[in-house]
Amino acid sequence: MKELTKAEEEIMQVLWDLDAAFVKDIIDQLPEPKPAYNTVSTIVRILQQKGFVGHEIQGRFHKYHPLITKEAYTKSLMKGFVKRYFSGSYRQMVSFFTQEDKLSLNELEQLLKELKDKNP
Repeated sequence: MKELTKAEEEIMQVLWDLDAAFVKDIIDQLPEPKPAYNTVSTIVRILQQKGFVGHEIQGRFHKYHPLITKEAYTKSLMKGFVKRYFSGSYRQMVSFFTQEDKLSLNELEQLLKELKDKNP
């Protein structure tokens, strides 16, 4: 799966939150300063070409919806990140962040507990 640019990811975050939206609705959800209508429309069309977004026609307008879930994108992004920076080793990644962020033993144990609860 292709990685999104910052602008594309910002648009996808809105679509994931709203499930479906017109360009105007997307703009309404973006922070100030609001991008131009044509800018957002162009980004949405690029997302369509990349296979992230689909649309249905409603009157004169297109209503856009995500074709890929946020979870699927996050999983793909994280796999690529671990592969590129940690030779595909999640153990190396956790070790790096444990040392870098100075995680306490208690925090690490809590993280392990949460992971075990999610994956019995």
